[in-house]
Formats: sequence, structure tokens, C-alpha cells
Amino acid sequence: MKKFVAVAGNIGVGKSTLVKGLSKELGWEPFFEPVTENPYLSDFYQDMAAWSFHSQVFFLTHRLRAHHELAEHPTSVIQDRSVYEDAEIFAQNLYMQGHIHERDYQTYKELYDTVIGFLPAPDLLIYLRASVPTLQKRIAQRGRGYERSISADYLKSLNLLYENWIEGFTLCPVLTVPTDNMNFAKNPGQLRLIITKMEEKLTGKDELVFTPDEVASAATA
Repeated sequence: MKKFVAVAGNIGVGKSTLVKGLSKELGWEPFFEPVTENPYLSDFYQDMAAWSFHSQVFFLTHRLRAHHELAEHPTSVIQDRSVYEDAEIFAQNLYMQGHIHERDYQTYKELYDTVIGFLPAPDLLIYLRASVPTLQKRIAQRGRGYERSISADYLKSLNLLYENWIEGFTLCPVLTVPTDNMNFAKNPGQLRLIITKMEEKLTGKDELVFTPDEVASAATA
């Protein structure tokens, strides 16, 4: 039976790396964030308060379309970043920072909540959790120039939003993976451990805690 799994988590946490590893091991179709030119982006960076709403609606539209296509995909798929994060994390963060006005944010949320009600949920959401120092280290290692200005405070604020969101997320089962001591690319055993936990979660089993000993053992497997 085909499955639709989405991978969620903060910037630099390892979503793309995990999606690549899982798709290779499982033979599933990977779906990465589409490289789409947002026509509002240059205006957004010049005046966030004026253009945040427009930019977020653009991103949400494309993410909603992608989610629908993945739900209809004939084979199992695994997605890098979910549609939920656009609204629950990034749009909300812009609102909290004062870049999206109250009226615009309520309109955005109403649009999001309405459309999400018609979309089928994934079979599983994998939430990758990491501390801010770990995120900073991984962001530095991948060396993307446009990420150099990302501050620890910004990553911390996103982490708090992620934790609040995942705590109340009920649309589908959630597998939370503590990644501070994991390296999916270099430790195949840890990747296999996640696959085992995925399969357990998809079949309704509840014994899903990643213990430190389990993670350490998988690193040498």
C-alpha cells in the first residue's frame, strides 16, 4: 500500500539528508522543496511589513498544490518540509515579529485552515528535533551564503514555534526524532533505526522513543 510521509523541522536540521536516505533505502519517490521564483521576494526583503503577506500567500499556494499532488501520487512518497510549516511556523513568526498585520494574518489563517480541511493528511509526519547549537553547526557546514545571517535568536524562535506546533498536531501520527547525536549520511545504522521506527509508527505501534543508548548503538551498526 502506498504511503505519504512528510519530514518537518527547523532550518539545517537535516530534512533533505533524511529524505534522500529514506527514499534510497525504501525505493520511495522523494519530493524536495520546489525551486520556484517568488515574484514578491525582492520586495519582501526591502520592506517586510508591506510584502510579507503577499510572499507567504504565494508560498502557501505552491505548497498546497504540491501537497495535493503528493496525496494523489500513485506510489509512496516522502516530502522535504510540509505545507503545515508555512503557516504554523514561518507565517506565524512573521506575524509575531510585526511584519504581517493582524488583518492580513487572520485572512491568511482563514485561507490556510479552510484549504487544509479539504486536503488528505500524510500517513506520517517525521519531526526532526535539534538544539540551536546543532542547527548552527550544520548550517555552517553546508556553507550556503544566504544563510550566514541567520541568528541564534531566530533559530530559537523557530524551535519554540515548532515545539508548540508539534505538541498540538493531530492530523496524522508523528514520529519525533532527536537528531543532536545523529548523522544520517555517515551512519547507516541510524538511518535503519529511523526506518524501523517509521514502520512501527505506520502500523500503529507505540514503542517509539529513541533512547540515547539506542542511537549510540545504531551509530556503530
